[in-house]
Amino acid sequence: MRSAQHGRCISDVEVTNVSAHGLWLLEGGRERFLPFDKFPWFKEASIAALTNVTMPSPGHLYWPDLDVDLESESIDHPERYPLVSRAR
Repeated sequence: MRSAQHGRCISDVEVTNVSAHGLWLLEGGRERFLPFDKFPWFKEASIAALTNVTMPSPGHLYWPDLDVDLESESIDHPERYPLVSRAR
């Protein structure tokens, strides 16, 4: 007897780990690190708020509890996106 075929992955993006230095995000099979010194609006957020992340469209990440939008490219190339939050 064969098991049924696995269904498609329903989570396009997920937070896989959080440390004192930042968070790890798994997006489309690729893991990225978001350091709090480059992404300060995540530093004081609760685990529940950090892990509540969606992908409304490809390459667009949204944390509704924090009202934070990021493009995937801004994680890979923060030097191309010079606007940095002044939140402390």
